[in-house]
Amino acid sequence: MKLGIVGLPNVGKSTLFNALTKAGAESANYAFCTIDPNVGVVPVPDERLDRLAEIYKPKKLTRATVEFVDIAGLVKGAAQGEGLGNKFLSHIREVDAIVHVVRCFGGSKIIHVEDSVDPARDVETINTELILSDIEMLERQIDKLTKQGKGDKSALADAEVLKRVCAELTKGVSARNVKLSESEAELLKTVPLLSGKPVIYCANVSEEDLARPNEENEYFNMLKKAIEGEEAEIIAVCAETEAALGDLDEEEQQAYLEDLGVSETGLSKLIRASYALLGLISFLTAGEPEVRAWTIKRGTKAPGAAGKIHTDFERGFIRAEVVPYEALIEKGSLVACKEAGLVRSEGKEYVMNDGDVVLFRFNV
Repeated sequence: MKLGIVGLPNVGKSTLFNALTKAGAESANYAFCTIDPNVGVVPVPDERLDRLAEIYKPKKLTRATVEFVDIAGLVKGAAQGEGLGNKFLSHIREVDAIVHVVRCFGGSKIIHVEDSVDPARDVETINTELILSDIEMLERQIDKLTKQGKGDKSALADAEVLKRVCAELTKGVSARNVKLSESEAELLKTVPLLSGKPVIYCANVSEEDLARPNEENEYFNMLKKAIEGEEAEIIAVCAETEAALGDLDEEEQQAYLEDLGVSETGLSKLIRASYALLGLISFLTAGEPEVRAWTIKRGTKAPGAAGKIHTDFERGFIRAEVVPYEALIEKGSLVACKEAGLVRSEGKEYVMNDGDVVLFRFNV
């Protein structure tokens, strides 16, 4: 999973990126600090793997990963080259989803490019820049298809679909909110539109508001109202808190979070929101050589899941031996699960569940 982090300058993007990835991206109190994109790969926290490792004592433990891409802060006119320009938007065209960091804390200590805090205005500014960049890309694609259409009627039909999408974008509608048929949506996937990507709005709040942003933070509620009707996730984080947590061990982190009245880190919250937004789940494989988590789309059948491990597993799929994670932990071993009749033999039509512990049988 690859997530692109966007937002205005000085909203806490790079501070949050640093805290999430420990990558040491530069963060400073002036606009356009981030010149080149910062990239960091983070293991997905999953205590299930730790519990399985206690049972199997594996030589290797491999977690799922998330790649974060942090680009320069965007300003009004970015799509036309203002600030650091449109080229920086290209760095996030291939991500799976966008994390839009929005400033939801007051005070004058951290400068704001607009000299005031207004989440609704800030969201509109960024969304407009993404849409303008997409319009430019769509116009190029429409022109290309129109030229192809002289000898290819299907190309002309595709161009008409993209023209309709482009017309909606000129009204300020994000591509993800344009109503399309299934075939039209598939066509649009071939054009990497920024405004077509799923979005997680990440409200950067003060530490005091972190436990109850709905009750304590007027800016958080302004943000919620601004994105009503969008199929998007919204979470509250405190970038400064995440940075402080990075210097603590696990026990100290837990004590810190408890003092703040919250139960999980911003990283855990963000990854959970990302999985929900993108419709992802994890199945697990466990043995002495390795305990590992594998990320798949919800609804994936057993052969497709096997193919995540190796194409031969999918090609020669025979069956999947499946035991729910909870059952394995309760019984303490695969042998005990088999004796209790909890290990199922599933065929090609089996739809994988989150937390399935699986052994694939195959023959090629």
